[in-house]
Amino acid sequence: MVDNKLKKIFARGEAALGSFITCNAPDLVEIYALAGFDFVIIDNEHGPMGQESSQHLIRAAECRGITPIVRIPNSDESTILHILDVGAHGIQIPQVNDAETAQAIVRRAKYKPAGSRGVAFPRAADYGLTDLGAYFEHENSEVMIVTHCENTLCLENLDAICQIPEIDVIFLGPYDMSQSMGITGQVTHPRIEEAAKKVVATAKKYGKVAGIFAGNGSAAKERAKQGFQYVAVGVDTTLFGAVCKQEAQAFKS
Repeated sequence: MVDNKLKKIFARGEAALGSFITCNAPDLVEIYALAGFDFVIIDNEHGPMGQESSQHLIRAAECRGITPIVRIPNSDESTILHILDVGAHGIQIPQVNDAETAQAIVRRAKYKPAGSRGVAFPRAADYGLTDLGAYFEHENSEVMIVTHCENTLCLENLDAICQIPEIDVIFLGPYDMSQSMGITGQVTHPRIEEAAKKVVATAKKYGKVAGIFAGNGSAAKERAKQGFQYVAVGVDTTLFGAVCKQEAQAFKS
């Protein structure tokens, strides 16, 4: 069992820097850690990975001391169970638009008394070689639940979602939110900024952490100044692609 370093960062009132992983490449997870990132979001929603490949990325993260969160494609019970059993330190769930959905996620992700997660002896439980009572307590306290706020319906129900004790992070997805608002791709639009302010204010009101996606390090720093603590900058492919393009242009110019 490995403690969740992100929770310690947030408890100190600090902001953490992460990025999305869409490639099935444990080496990239290690590189993020060595570069100074605090967490990675292993993307099972838009990336090709499942629980088997994600397990290797999670192991690479633990090896290098960076926190592995997994964005899952849905909130189904089996999806949540499989990814937590292979050792994810947290789950990030898209399109959580009401308190009922958020509460169902809690039930599926937590053991009694908070939930009813299925019991087994997986990697997360040290393959059964640890005290089960300590394991249940550890999972209930250390596993993070990050819910996406990427729809105007979520903004309407944000207070109710934030009142659920086990929800840790409200993550604003600017691109999907822009689509929901009918301004697709306009992530700097004033309406997105108003949504950002609401997420930060509501999260703070209920003792939650506010999260957001940022395109680059400078933008991420500005978001941290706004009060976002869980800040994801870029995606592995876009960051790598930007550097490749820059170097190619430097050569050919």
